[in-house]
Amino acid sequence: MSHTIQIKAWLESLRLRTLPLALASIFTGSALAAWQGFFRWDISMMTLLTAGLLQILSNLANDYGDYIKGSDTSERLGPNRGMQKGLINQQQMKKALLVTITLTLISGVILIILACKKPIDIVVFLLLGLLAIIAAITYTVGKKPYGYIGLGDISVLIFFGWLSIGGSYYLQANGFNSAIILPATACGLLSTAVLNINNLRDIEQDRDNGKNTLAVRLGPIWARRYHCLLLAIAFLCFFIFTLHYMKSWQSWLFILITPLLYRHAKYVLNNISAIAMKPMLENMVKIALFTNLLFSVGIILS
Repeated sequence: MSHTIQIKAWLESLRLRTLPLALASIFTGSALAAWQGFFRWDISMMTLLTAGLLQILSNLANDYGDYIKGSDTSERLGPNRGMQKGLINQQQMKKALLVTITLTLISGVILIILACKKPIDIVVFLLLGLLAIIAAITYTVGKKPYGYIGLGDISVLIFFGWLSIGGSYYLQANGFNSAIILPATACGLLSTAVLNINNLRDIEQDRDNGKNTLAVRLGPIWARRYHCLLLAIAFLCFFIFTLHYMKSWQSWLFILITPLLYRHAKYVLNNISAIAMKPMLENMVKIALFTNLLFSVGIILS
């Protein structure tokens, strides 16, 4: 096997295209910290690095877990991964997971040293970091992975919303502001919508392989209605926050995403085949990313 093919296989398993969305929530949390006058470059950069490593860990673990359980088959509509193609074996993936866990721990400890001033904060963020690592792995790995019983959505809301936004804000401000719950919830719901589109695309194969995602449990019709509800509540959270806390017109930049949101929701509702969701995954990622960025830039400009 050539080195080029091997490298390509690893890049497919790393799923680097998922990183911008994972990092966008940290950017939003940092923008909120800047809004309150607490922004710190060093902590923001280390938070971005730690979040990126956690996302890569989740991607590798997902590749490993789905392969072991036989969920990644030739019928899968999504892109093939390294293990599925037979280009990466189990031992190689286990080593990659251990290396990524080690790097994540190192990055997380440095972040805590830089940011945490109180002993209780050190303990809490160490525990949260370990919890995030465990959650990244056990989504598809283990005897009872929570991704296989329909709990992936709530996990994404927690880790990509409340903890990503709230954590990055707290680490810079050394305190919490209840106002950030609204944008944190919005960011988490948009990330959950990305996962839901992914699950709608794979709903038939997941059902056949015993992967009971929330989309499988709800069925194709109600899962689409649930998807639109996620988008509506996320937009409403941004709207209420901006209306209540912001004063300048620049803070309303996120409104520009409304036409894209509407077209996306309409397409998802009107197309009930699994294969029709294939182009919608990238579309949803872009919508979530641009919404976060527009909201964050609006806060900074105002």
